[in-house]
Amino acid sequence: MIINADLHVHSKYSMATSKNMNPETMAVESMKKGLNLIATGDALHSKWLEELEDQLTPLDDTGIYKTNIEGVSTNFITTTEVEDNERIHHLLIIPSLEVAWQMRDEFIVKNMDADGRPKIRMHASEIIDIAKDYDCIVGPAHIFTPWTGIFKTYDSIEECYGQKVDFVELGLSSDTILADTIEELHDYPFLTNSDSHSPWPHRIGREFNKIDLSELSFKAIKKAIGSDKILENYGINPRMGKYHETGCIKCYKLYDIKDALNNNMKCSCGGQIKKGVKSRIDELSTLAEGKHPKNRPHYQYVLPLAELLSTVHDKGVTTKYVQTRYNQLIEEFSNEIDVLINIPVEKIAIIDKKLASIIQAYRTNNLDVIPGRGGQYGTVNYKKSVNEVI
Repeated sequence: MIINADLHVHSKYSMATSKNMNPETMAVESMKKGLNLIATGDALHSKWLEELEDQLTPLDDTGIYKTNIEGVSTNFITTTEVEDNERIHHLLIIPSLEVAWQMRDEFIVKNMDADGRPKIRMHASEIIDIAKDYDCIVGPAHIFTPWTGIFKTYDSIEECYGQKVDFVELGLSSDTILADTIEELHDYPFLTNSDSHSPWPHRIGREFNKIDLSELSFKAIKKAIGSDKILENYGINPRMGKYHETGCIKCYKLYDIKDALNNNMKCSCGGQIKKGVKSRIDELSTLAEGKHPKNRPHYQYVLPLAELLSTVHDKGVTTKYVQTRYNQLIEEFSNEIDVLINIPVEKIAIIDKKLASIIQAYRTNNLDVIPGRGGQYGTVNYKKSVNEVI
């Protein structure tokens, strides 16, 4: 059984999330995206757990849950992201909703329900010990993110945890090519997840994993992650990530890291310069270029379909113009992932020639990207990215 899985999202109970991050909308939009399995997110929050129990049905004792909506096929797996006492984020994939209830009392936290992503006043090594006691799959979230990734504080995974973890999550501003310049990371499987705060398909599933499972269950997912059964990682071009390059968080001016350091990380506008993911990886790299370990899967760039439509037609992502064309493509080709990856560009061109051209450009790694920095997403220069390829 081969599935598409996004294993890191948030619910409406997390800070700065859409009020539409509820089980029903998440399930419907994830199916439209082409995901077979979606994370619940926020599974230590009591109100969210109650909603999940009310609106989802367990698939026997597999640890997987189905929606009660007829015709919707996307299933759920129990997950949460937590913040430790050093403001580092960790992703826990939990055996079941029942286990999530049991785990809540194990952590030192002022108020577990203050936010969907709880601020646990414990060290990472203590958090992982508890997670392992409950048979969770655990690893660092978005490892290179300069605010809350593990590498903002530590120079290695084991330095933080005191032991090996089950995976590392790359985050939006890095990819396999960049991460594999760090030899320590050759020992870990990579997960690519959306960390979505919104259910709409230009956010949820913007990064996902293709996984080969013996069956659809928590145990099978744990085994697959630990035995090289992740067949492919899909993610946005890292240059599109908000923190790929070094830049000012106020005016978004792009900086060479040496110039930024010479300026004491202060921009000419008065704003703070944030070290980019690429610069941090350069500091940690032990290899001149990414030399992948034997079983590392291919990393395929994808960009959300609605954002591609927005770029080529110069219309807002949520406008009726873009959404009408998006829905036409989904109706014709089943789901977004198929449009982005599998459908021949000649067929897409029958519906939208401009869209087909830009899909061809990123499939062949010919996108011209103005890189993200300082908290601003990168952008695609459409005119420089495509030729008359269709």
